[in-house]
Amino acid sequence: MYSKVDKIAKKLHEVAVEKGFWDAVVDYDFLCTKLLLIHSEVTEATEALRKNKGPEELAEEMADILIRTLDLYEGMYEYGYISSDLSYILEYKNKKNKERERLHGNNF
Repeated sequence: MYSKVDKIAKKLHEVAVEKGFWDAVVDYDFLCTKLLLIHSEVTEATEALRKNKGPEELAEEMADILIRTLDLYEGMYEYGYISSDLSYILEYKNKKNKERERLHGNNF
């Protein structure tokens, strides 16, 4: 049974597939390109914040980060690169992070 976040990821991935974003061979190069595209969305969000482009544009860039990330996660799950569904791993990592020290032992 899928959780709400898993259902969202699945829907986002279905749209990405429908629009041709998964037409290539899914290999390490393809997945690395997808990760770099997430990075580019983070850069766009940073620029929206830095240049004070307003809350709407910043929200759109944050949504793009989430859309690309959830799409990639679902695709990697579908192709067997990841073995845990998203809701499980989010809960697992949250519990793990709760046990870590402040700032996970880093300066920032």
